[in-house]
Amino acid sequence: MQIKINNKIYEANEGETILAICKRNEIRIPTLCVHPDLLPSEGICRMCLVETNMSKCLVPACVQKICGGLEVFTETEKVNKARKINLELLWMDHAGKCASCRRNGRCELQNLAEEYDIDEFKFVPRRKELKSEDELDLLKDNWSHVVLDEKNSSIARDSQYCIECRRCVKICRDMQTIEAYGMNYRSSKTNIGTPYEIPLDCIFCGQCSVVCPTAAITEKEDIEKFEKALADPKKMVIVQTAPSVRFTFSEEFGMPAGTFWEGKLVAALKVLGCDKVFDTVLGADLTIIEEAHELIYRVKHKGTLPMFTSCCPSWILYVEKYYPEFIPNLSSCKSPQQMLAPLIKTYYAEREKINPENIVSVSVMPCTSKKYEAERKEMNASGYRDVDVVLTVCELARLLRKRRIDPAKLKEKKFDPALGISTGAGMLFAQSGGVMEAALRTAVEKITGEELGKVEFEMVRGESGARCAEIEIDDLKLRVAVVHEIHNARDLLESMKKGESNYHFIEVMACPNGCIGGGGQPVPTGPAVRKARIAGVLSRDKGMPIRKSHENPVLKKIYKEFLGHPGSEKAEELLHSEAGQTAVGGG
Repeated sequence: MQIKINNKIYEANEGETILAICKRNEIRIPTLCVHPDLLPSEGICRMCLVETNMSKCLVPACVQKICGGLEVFTETEKVNKARKINLELLWMDHAGKCASCRRNGRCELQNLAEEYDIDEFKFVPRRKELKSEDELDLLKDNWSHVVLDEKNSSIARDSQYCIECRRCVKICRDMQTIEAYGMNYRSSKTNIGTPYEIPLDCIFCGQCSVVCPTAAITEKEDIEKFEKALADPKKMVIVQTAPSVRFTFSEEFGMPAGTFWEGKLVAALKVLGCDKVFDTVLGADLTIIEEAHELIYRVKHKGTLPMFTSCCPSWILYVEKYYPEFIPNLSSCKSPQQMLAPLIKTYYAEREKINPENIVSVSVMPCTSKKYEAERKEMNASGYRDVDVVLTVCELARLLRKRRIDPAKLKEKKFDPALGISTGAGMLFAQSGGVMEAALRTAVEKITGEELGKVEFEMVRGESGARCAEIEIDDLKLRVAVVHEIHNARDLLESMKKGESNYHFIEVMACPNGCIGGGGQPVPTGPAVRKARIAGVLSRDKGMPIRKSHENPVLKKIYKEFLGHPGSEKAEELLHSEAGQTAVGGG
């Protein structure tokens, strides 16, 4: 089938929308409610209006499907006028707020307003035109039902910035199956909110903040706490950075997705005044050693199987809230963040003769739910709060811009060596399937007692939401599965309840493609961006001198001097959760 767009002929498939054909042929049409991670749009924002030869009215390109003889015009005077009016109506609630907005310079609505040269006060009466303060208050009430949510440690909501595009509703419902958001009230009072306006009750994955085109939903900011620690001469600020961050941090400063900026990241943190910068990949390697030991024990001693990875806080919280019967299946291992953190306040503090009370442990993470994880009551194995401050990639970038520090201009620096040596296996934690592959590299060698000739387990790689494989190890056929996005995890759990799934080991990540698509990563994002990030991860792993977690020389030293052996009493105390408690984390 063919379609004419702006007087040119294009090939099209039956059932496609006008917007899909335009995107494929790089014909730009502005949108605010459409996102590459969401199911087909419902034409809510009305920014994608186009003119056709079959309708007297303008139609939304994201909804209108093609048919024989259809002609489309995307940039007529009538189209541009309608788009501008719609944009002005959306923009009026934002008038005067942009300077203090967390998304300032990275807001989709702001970018379109600049493109269309919007007069931000066109539909907003100026204060001098109002007869009284009561009239002003009434106007504000009509503008928005304001929600400032301070009831959780991970997600911040400010509905003054909401344009009711419904992206958050759809991502939470369709990808994560939580349905924490919905439409409340009617008529001019209609707004996006939680059921009965209760505090946000979800798994804090942050995907709503990733797809939000404005600053209506963002991460809960901890920059002030971080700056306070940096300014205190009595405090030693020690930072750890997650595996995925070094592949996404650069995007905040204009670099292509997947650009490896490990050295720039460390240098930026040093310029900010951090005393030590350690690598969470070391924590990932530690997780693998302990997790492989636990898996082997469960398999050989007929323990609870399948064993689920415990490296995603949102996944753990999902199990606790909705499928508590599977809590025994969760690995008792803590996350990389929560494994490295207690070592900082015990092993490292003892070695360097530092009072742990003077250490402020900070982590730079791809994930909003890391903030929730750090505050869980069991995350104090060191005798103190193991992680004091969690910053997302976006928060760190905002702070650097505030301080006028451009990482691109900095000379690269290395992690501090005491807890800064990493492997390719630990680096793989950044993506879906990475924890599984890293675990297999260690587990297979430990079971067989033989060194692997080839370390890649490509059968667990890929972008599909759920994939499985069978690995033959001596006389054992190890059945494994990899799942990302909660709707796929739910399907797996339901099949297990029916006795339809039979695995030994299952990796689950809540976010699309794992931590590389986490709720604290740079925006905008989508499948193409995440694919580029993953390519960077795989390339880096391939070039690493050490590619197996159990070969990390720093960990060998830590076990020899401090922990003893995998699964030891000391390891259980610091690196595992107690019975009945679950561990959380990610990369």
